Amino acid sequence: MRLAVNLVHQGAGELARAAERLGYAAALAPEGYRSDAASVLGLVAGVTERIALISGVMQIPGRPPAMAALTAATLDSLSGGRFRLGLGVSNPDVSVGWYGVEFTQPLERTREYVDIVRRALDGEPVTHRGTHFEVGGPAPLHLLTERPPGRLPVLLAAVGPRNLRLAGEIADGWLGVFTSPEAVTRAVAEIRKGRGTDDLSGFEVLPSLPTAVADTAGQAADTLRGQYVYLMGIGDPERNFYCAMARSMGYEAEVAAFLDRLAAGDRAGAGAALPLGFIDRTALIGPVDRIADRMRAYADAGVTTLGVMVSAAATGLEGRLAIVEAAARALERSGLATG
Repeated sequence: MRLAVNLVHQGAGELARAAERLGYAAALAPEGYRSDAASVLGLVAGVTERIALISGVMQIPGRPPAMAALTAATLDSLSGGRFRLGLGVSNPDVSVGWYGVEFTQPLERTREYVDIVRRALDGEPVTHRGTHFEVGGPAPLHLLTERPPGRLPVLLAAVGPRNLRLAGEIADGWLGVFTSPEAVTRAVAEIRKGRGTDDLSGFEVLPSLPTAVADTAGQAADTLRGQYVYLMGIGDPERNFYCAMARSMGYEAEVAAFLDRLAAGDRAGAGAALPLGFIDRTALIGPVDRIADRMRAYADAGVTTLGVMVSAAATGLEGRLAIVEAAARALERSGLATG
């Protein structure tokens, strides 16, 4: 198993260079309320030499497929062939609220989008008249970007069984987030169904986990509570992915208490209502040896690359660099490190 660093835009270059020096396989740039992925990865491409660059993820509602393909081709060219295109359909609140795109038939939309992007990246002129997208118009979509030869990998963020099967069918990898080893095992089973084979050779299984290092799991978890409050408080609580995940893990009462305190404006109380067990099952927390044990559990579940999410802990650049270094030590102690 290998490691990837999940960046934040502040200090992204320093974090990526540190990860590269420590042998990390990839650097991911998320896309959300604070930054877009392409700008961060453009910076990182210019200050690194070997580490793979992954958009984690570019949001499908936010870009027409032609622009996604052009951005991917440009980043691949600038980085000397190190770019991997991570895509996600987002969620109803962001799709409609941010981009004005109805969240209808997300699987069909994703399939059509990926098909257009792949064909464009292959260098062929693309004309497409589909249910969700039309490209070509008076002239076909034709990218002229000079980039290294070969197929550019596409990875999909996915949660539900149908979306996971779609990732197995049409993508080169899966991007997960805030997930337990047990959930990874279930996800890999659905991905295998989509691929039509138990052989996942060459398929990337890459979940990213909030990571915090401290003498005890409880101390580390406390530095992550603010991030959990932020994510579990986005949009409609009945549709919120993170709330749904906690409920599915048996924390229905705790989620209800969390939402009650959040609705009352008590964010600190909401964070305190989240049980340590929930955070522990979806994050890498504690001292280095404990994190190493958790890494083994994820590897046993089928993870090929484990994302270290340094943005979740309440810390600055120095603290994030320390997390990157500690995770590298944990991987070494786990005995899982691969080239």
